[in-house]
Amino acid sequence: MSATLKAGLIGLGMMGRHHARVLRGLDDVDLVAVADPMGDPHGVAGSLEVQPNVEKLIAAGIDLCVVAVPTQWHEEIGLQLAEAGVHTLIEKPLASDTKGATRLAEAFEAAGLVGCVGHIERYNPSLQNLRVRLEQGELGEIFQVITRRQGPFPNRIADVGVVKDLATHDIDSTAWVTRQSYTSVSARTAHKSGRQHEDLVAVVAQLADGTVVNHLVNWLSPLKERVTVVTGEKGAFVADTLTADLTFFANGVQPTTWDSVASFRGVSEGDVIRYAIPKPEPLRTELLAFRDAVLGKPSDVVGMREGVAIVEVAEAIIASAAEGRTIDLS
Repeated sequence: MSATLKAGLIGLGMMGRHHARVLRGLDDVDLVAVADPMGDPHGVAGSLEVQPNVEKLIAAGIDLCVVAVPTQWHEEIGLQLAEAGVHTLIEKPLASDTKGATRLAEAFEAAGLVGCVGHIERYNPSLQNLRVRLEQGELGEIFQVITRRQGPFPNRIADVGVVKDLATHDIDSTAWVTRQSYTSVSARTAHKSGRQHEDLVAVVAQLADGTVVNHLVNWLSPLKERVTVVTGEKGAFVADTLTADLTFFANGVQPTTWDSVASFRGVSEGDVIRYAIPKPEPLRTELLAFRDAVLGKPSDVVGMREGVAIVEVAEAIIASAAEGRTIDLS
């Protein structure tokens, strides 16, 4: 492998255009080939010829590749890259179903290649800082994690519903920040736009340590919101991944002496702290980790086995809503 990694990118849509921009700005990486059978709607190819398929990328002699195509093509393209010996990052979710995700993980493991998934929220500064603070015990025992992810319908999505497109962000980030796996899920979905797939989901879940989880996700709202609230014995953390802000609401230590207020307050209010944290672009942090993994350096990528687990939870959520029952994942 040369000192400068030859990179390929397949999929030049809404997410692919950002991958192209960031890949071009990375040291030790040269974006040498791009592909998209639909062309280059955002004009990101530059001087590169837009290839029609992954075979042309492979023929360019690439060392690594980013796959940013619709979910239904992840497995087919990923397996071709594994067979060709190309280190690969596949946008989330890893595949359309657990079986496909497992086949991808097995293929990259068998080939001894770096295979990872683009769960970009792990690289959001607010969640990264939150994870460290939880590990250090700043919240004490964790009681509940609530996530809210809503906004207008994304025209880029046609092949999956809101669970696999958006809720997989929250499934992964919740498991990651708490360092716990899901043991059960119960969900309800709604179909309001006339499409095949669900537009809205409400999830109640439980993690291995007993933490209660709620995910509220839709693409039916004019309000764009990306919030994670972690409540524990010492207060609550609120991570806003749109602004990369992290705020701590501490339980109060002073008694409330105003009777009319004390009568309806439970835990008393304490100090509120919004942390000043560095805010590098999450996609750049993610692709730097991918590059370093390919170079054999210590890195923090989301492995494909982790991607399999996220798809499994997403499928359980969809099954729970369809069957009207709680799904046991333990």
